[in-house]
Amino acid sequence: MSATATEPLIEVEHLTKHFTVKQGVFARGRGVVHAVEDVSLTVRRGETLGIVGESGCGKSTTARLMLRLLAPTAGTIRFEGRDITRLSQRQLRPLRRHMPMIFQDPYASLNPRKTVGQIIGEPFKIHHADGDVKARVRDLIARVGLNPEHYNRYPHEFSGGQRQRIGVARAIALHPKLIVCDEPVSALDVSVQAQILNLLRGLQREFSLTFVFISHDLSVIRQIADRVAVMYLGRIVEIGDAERIFEHPRHPYTAALLSAVPRAASGGRRRILLGGDVPSPIAPPPACVFHPRCPRFRRGRCDVDEPQLEPVAGEATRHVACHYPFERWPMSEEEIRAGASPVA
Repeated sequence: MSATATEPLIEVEHLTKHFTVKQGVFARGRGVVHAVEDVSLTVRRGETLGIVGESGCGKSTTARLMLRLLAPTAGTIRFEGRDITRLSQRQLRPLRRHMPMIFQDPYASLNPRKTVGQIIGEPFKIHHADGDVKARVRDLIARVGLNPEHYNRYPHEFSGGQRQRIGVARAIALHPKLIVCDEPVSALDVSVQAQILNLLRGLQREFSLTFVFISHDLSVIRQIADRVAVMYLGRIVEIGDAERIFEHPRHPYTAALLSAVPRAASGGRRRILLGGDVPSPIAPPPACVFHPRCPRFRRGRCDVDEPQLEPVAGEATRHVACHYPFERWPMSEEEIRAGASPVA
């Protein structure tokens, strides 16, 4: 990220999304899924914000809300300072060219009945772009590392990595300002993942792109993200500079995620085992939603007062939602389970 890239591109405040679902054996009752709950964050121009967490924590829903692919239940979304929260789909259409999405499954995200040229050329057609579209599409094919002669081939003729390159070419076609990458390398082999990540970094430098990068794989996030937002059960529990979070997690859930990374990548940290399962988003726990699984759970506050996302002393860019954040790291298993929080 450029040192001067501090201007906000997209800002969300108190973003919330609830879904009404049927419950019960005979589907007679109805419940509310708390998919995203009171999320506030800012994405600056030219940076990559990584959003991490377990499956079902609300990562993808948050990203779709930011792009207004879903309508929020509550909260505000501003793109380049403009409030887009309540815009109609017709009003949003001119903005769509500036915020495309790269999807997780390159096998499902491309129309098998269209050629590569037609797929990459679709944004030009939708937004009525001028000029020689065929020449621009061939240039895009070359930019993502494919052969321009692939123009007339179909998706089934390509490998997974090549198909994702086609998806990347489609996303950058109209020189967007923000690209949301929703698990774009999770379906690929490790060696191919590295190639796609290198491609994205190169395109980011070339076109001054801003990325919101969603992944459950912390090793991938560490390679590409400037800042990281950690989500649990629809809420952000920690957000800050990527290196600081990886080197010194403050929230117990962040520490548990990092300790689950293979030993060499996690710096030999002691494994933190979480008890129980992720609670249902239909009936989230009271107060701190993480307290039933937290190794540092202290009765009397964690299940009574909801922790707010607050700045960490001495770190202007770090915020954490925890009554007892880690003050130093690594800590011994005894210190973690005793709830000790010694000052560094």
